[in-house]
Amino acid sequence: QVQLVESGGGLVQPGGSLRLSCAASGSTFSIYTMGWYRQAPGKQRELVATISSGSGSITNYADSVKGRFTISRDNAKNTVYLQMNSLKPEDTAVYYCRCIVRDYWGQGTQVTVSS
Repeated sequence: QVQLVESGGGLVQPGGSLRLSCAASGSTFSIYTMGWYRQAPGKQRELVATISSGSGSITNYADSVKGRFTISRDNAKNTVYLQMNSLKPEDTAVYYCRCIVRDYWGQGTQVTVSS
C-alpha cells in the first residue's frame, strides 16, 4: 500500500506562491500516475492536475489553474510537487494528492489565499 503525506500549505497573499509536496512510501512510486485535487468549503472535490508515470512527460491541468500551477515529480525522492503561482482567493481549499490507479489519498494540506 502506498502512503501519501502532503506538506507545504499555508496562508499566502493574493498573487503569492506556494509549493506543495506529496511524499509517497514504497518502492514503486515511479509507476503511478499521480494527481493533485482540492476541495473548497461547501464544494465538491475537484481535479487540479495530473502527471504521468515514469518521467512525468504528460501533464494535465484544470482550466482554472492553467498557466499558474505546475505539477512535477522526483522519483528518486518519491515525491510529487505542485508549484502554485499567482494565487487567487478562489484557490483557497484543502489540497490532496492521489495515487490515481490505486485510489490512495493523502490527508490533505490547507491553502488559504487572503490579504
